[in-house]
Amino acid sequence: MVSQKSSSPPPPQVPPTAKEPKRKRGIARVAKLLDAGAAVFAEQGYKAATMTEIAVRAGAPIGSLYQFFPSKDLLADALVARYAEHLATELEAIREAAPHLQADGLAGKLLELFVAHAAERSLVLSLLDARWEQPGVRPGVLRASLRQQIVSILAAWRPSLAEEERQAMAAVVLEAMKTMAQFHQEGRFPGKSLALAHWRRWVVTYLADMAG
Repeated sequence: MVSQKSSSPPPPQVPPTAKEPKRKRGIARVAKLLDAGAAVFAEQGYKAATMTEIAVRAGAPIGSLYQFFPSKDLLADALVARYAEHLATELEAIREAAPHLQADGLAGKLLELFVAHAAERSLVLSLLDARWEQPGVRPGVLRASLRQQIVSILAAWRPSLAEEERQAMAAVVLEAMKTMAQFHQEGRFPGKSLALAHWRRWVVTYLADMAG
């Protein structure tokens, strides 16, 4: 009688992950690779860009690029994460200043945030849009994170606001920030500067009314 060998299923494949540098030299190298990736993605678009072009732009061996970012997707993910970190740092500074701000001061800081990061924001939105169909790419994650950071700012600004009100206001304010950025990105049109002033005035009025 021939004994049958039990076949065990193959071990699950572990997807590659980006390598996080530990030393200053490695951190600087990764920053240079990210800058190169951002430039090439902005010029060529995500799908047309190649890792070879990015390595050349960074002045780095292709092996060095793959060492830190085994795939183009992981490089794009890192650029999205870097943008989120930049925004988080500035939103935290706004949260710390919030208790001392009036409605116009808070509105000004929030409305200028996306404008100040216009180029980086445009790139990140294009990266998310180009990869939206891929598993794990969820543009809503960034949006939800920003909304919750704005909730924290509103809580620091006016602690008396109910949680439900803060959540609703954060959603409205985030959309107002996006609209301000879109206004700035548009080319010159009759009444543009006045439209920007009107939009800012509306947001100031909204915050003041909701805060009572």
